[in-house]
Amino acid sequence: MLDGAKRALYEKGYARTTARDIVALSGTNLGSIGYHYGSTEALMTAAMLGAMEDWGDEIARALAGEPEQDGGDPVVDFWRRVIHSITTHRELWLASVEVMIQAEHNPHLRAQLAGGLQAGRRGMAALATGTPEDQLDDRTVRTVGSAQMALMSGVVTQWLTDPGSAPGPEEIAEGVRLLGR
Repeated sequence: MLDGAKRALYEKGYARTTARDIVALSGTNLGSIGYHYGSTEALMTAAMLGAMEDWGDEIARALAGEPEQDGGDPVVDFWRRVIHSITTHRELWLASVEVMIQAEHNPHLRAQLAGGLQAGRRGMAALATGTPEDQLDDRTVRTVGSAQMALMSGVVTQWLTDPGSAPGPEEIAEGVRLLGR
């Protein structure tokens, strides 16, 4: 049933998914939603949390990818992997955006996302500095990790909204370097 709810989330989005959609995708019956989850909203919250876990796993794979073999620019390589993930796993990235919107009205979901942001900042800071996560100081996590996450959010928004004019990895790397002047 949870897998059916996640599929509905990816295919239709949170706001457009009905209990009947979930039942059709999971092969269960309407009564099973109430029995196992209490309500469709509770099941969709569980589905959104599952989608965020999927998204976290995907972004971790994308960001931990191997650099180019030709001694290329590590910043360009990083953004190439991010953009590849956005284009190949679009439904996960879209679900992550919708989860943030739904969290405004769901305190449990919001708390889960807040914890994920903390972990995300630490991971981003580790990637950007080349320092293991457990060796990062709080200031680096707060500054470097937050800035990297903000940049990623903007790039994701551009790629999800208008991939035809979204910046490529080389342009992003150049822009970051120009901002640092």
